[in-house]
Amino acid sequence: MVRDPSREEEPPAVADVLDALADDAARRIVAALSEPKTASELSEECDVPLSTTYRKLEDLVDASLLTESTDIRRDGQHTTRYSVAFEEVRVSIDADADGELSVEFERPERTRDERIADLWSELREET
Repeated sequence: MVRDPSREEEPPAVADVLDALADDAARRIVAALSEPKTASELSEECDVPLSTTYRKLEDLVDASLLTESTDIRRDGQHTTRYSVAFEEVRVSIDADADGELSVEFERPERTRDERIADLWSELREET
């Protein structure tokens, strides 16, 4: 199971991205994600209450800054992990559009396993 807003056709609202990045706890969470981690691991490592961590993770996923994946295990104990969904974020002001802000993401290349997981998810949705 994968929740990856970076793959959606509609880009996130500029305000959502800026709001997420303006938050100190959210920035600490992003900085701690050198590898995929669970909410509990991030809560402990970043010294942020677990309930706050979940809210920040949701905001970061909605802003296309993180991806969410679920490891499904046979014993029924599923684990959700979060990872960074960008290599670089650029915010620019369009002088031709009355100073409208825009956000561009430079995304990491998807691994073979990620592409296979995407295909599998699409197949499951169609059936």
